Amino acid sequence: MEFRELGKSGIQVSVVGLGGNNFGWTADLETTRAIVDAAADNGVNFIDTAISYGPSEELLGDVLAGRRDAFVIATKFGSPQDPLEGERKGTRDYIVKAVESSLARLRTDRIDLYQLHFPDGVTPIEETLRALQDLLTAGKVRAIGCSNLPAAQLREAQEIAVGAGIAPFATAQDEYSLLVRGLEKELAPVLARYEMSLLPYFPLANGVLTGKYKLGEPVPADGRLANAPAFFDPYRDPRKWEVAAQLETFAKERDHTLLELAFSWLAAQPSVASIIAGASKPQQVVSNAHAAGWTLSKPELDEIDRITGVLEAA
Repeated sequence: MEFRELGKSGIQVSVVGLGGNNFGWTADLETTRAIVDAAADNGVNFIDTAISYGPSEELLGDVLAGRRDAFVIATKFGSPQDPLEGERKGTRDYIVKAVESSLARLRTDRIDLYQLHFPDGVTPIEETLRALQDLLTAGKVRAIGCSNLPAAQLREAQEIAVGAGIAPFATAQDEYSLLVRGLEKELAPVLARYEMSLLPYFPLANGVLTGKYKLGEPVPADGRLANAPAFFDPYRDPRKWEVAAQLETFAKERDHTLLELAFSWLAAQPSVASIIAGASKPQQVVSNAHAAGWTLSKPELDEIDRITGVLEAA
């Protein structure tokens, strides 16, 4: 397993990470334990969760008892789905409540990476950053990051932090995959400018890059898109399925799987530190952990750009 630094934090994480959004939902306590065991056995040391992911933090707290130091733990605050009261989730008061709640649920004395999940749209980002700086100073947090911030807001936050002499965001967690490449235009240059790390989520485009969805065939009953709400409609786009089929052919011609292509391509992208991949069973962790080992050549990367370019042009 390859390890990379989170921004300039000094924290080293496995290039394939584990998303905790299934813990407590599709994975009960014992399944969660088996998933984390599989992560440990296969070199995955980075686990990402959020206070809004239902019982995920609590289950992780149980599962990590006695081995907390073996993992880099990231969590998030500031989602509309957070269980804590308060509409303005970027304020100092809210952040203090949120971090203490997460520390208690995770049964730990520090969070390795604490991330603003979404901006609340009202709180000045400087208030959020100064509150996070206090957590860093107190040792409750080792590094800070953000998620789902538009490029302009992220640039503003980083400039404010630099000007105020406080810690800027070390990481950004955003959707990124072979089928969803929109951040390359505006966000990627900001990440490069401030030497931030990218933590891509939905690396398999909600299952489309597993190869299980085929044009002209029914959606598999066990697939994530089966009976899924309208939020998932972008992943039902026939153009995405067609591109996925072409990418699968590309991978097979080189004796690789579509899964290996999806992870290895992300690992080859600038700024990517760890690819956040959820799992509902241990075998998925094993497959994901070994999927990023294909070193793609420049001609191969160019061909991938050609195949996926139809989505950008659409």
